[in-house]
Amino acid sequence: MSISSLQAEGTADASASLTVKAEKRRQSRLSLAMVSPSVLVLLVWMAVPLAMTLYFSLIRYNLLYPGDNDFVGLENFTFFLTDEGFSAGMTNTLLLVCSVLIISVVVGVLIAVLVDTPFWGRGIVRVLLISPFFIMPTVSALVWKNLLLHPVSGVFAAVWRFFGAQPIDWFSTYPMEAIIMIVSWQWVPFAVLLLMTAMQSLDQEQKDAARLDGAGPVSIFWHITLPHLARPIAVVVMIETIFLLSIFAEIFTTTGGGPGYETTNLAYLIYSQALLQFDVGLASAGGLVAVLLANVAAFILIRMIGKNLTDKA
Repeated sequence: MSISSLQAEGTADASASLTVKAEKRRQSRLSLAMVSPSVLVLLVWMAVPLAMTLYFSLIRYNLLYPGDNDFVGLENFTFFLTDEGFSAGMTNTLLLVCSVLIISVVVGVLIAVLVDTPFWGRGIVRVLLISPFFIMPTVSALVWKNLLLHPVSGVFAAVWRFFGAQPIDWFSTYPMEAIIMIVSWQWVPFAVLLLMTAMQSLDQEQKDAARLDGAGPVSIFWHITLPHLARPIAVVVMIETIFLLSIFAEIFTTTGGGPGYETTNLAYLIYSQALLQFDVGLASAGGLVAVLLANVAAFILIRMIGKNLTDKA
């Protein structure tokens, strides 16, 4: 092959490479141009409310005194963090989140293991088990408040009277426990749904081999089933934690944050300051604090659980 032929082939290859690179750049610019409007709308959708919240948190903005909008700096943050409702709200938020997570994981695992065994009507039972998750929180809270936990006409009161006991006024005597029951009833089906799906991929031959080796149901559950469910349990914890930090409808519908601050979490505390006390500036500062705490919780979960998931994958 002559030198001129080699040079011609080299020139053709270089030209083809340049053409491919130019086509890739054109496609990249086209993709960017098509995605840019939606990204811009999303940024505006996020940035504008956040900027307004930050602005209101730095001024004295009370709807009862519309003309008094002086710049106060971090004064709203100081008032929010030193308010007696903040410590109660933080405690109740942590108690609610941790309690519901423990109940969801424990009950979800047990139910997922029980319904994994074939039996007549298993499909109907599965549908019934996950159905509470699709009920609106307000409706769920009203059902529990008026039909189940009502001290006079509720189902629990009828059971108590049937056994000769005095019915309990749950929302006055045990308000936080009542909220935990309501929220757990709604979020256990979510855990059941994910864990039941994960159980379908469990190797049955491994369980059969363990039975042949003399392993009992408890040993099979502890050494085979539970390790297999570790990853879906981590997913349940991550997703539920994000949503449980903003629980509001159940508290608003049943106890109104009371008695006192016994069922007031951060979400309801911010609501009460904004729409009951009309202090938009203080509520904006509380909203930013709640956003910061939620991001800290998400960061910790991603570092602890997400890294664990990646290592196992």
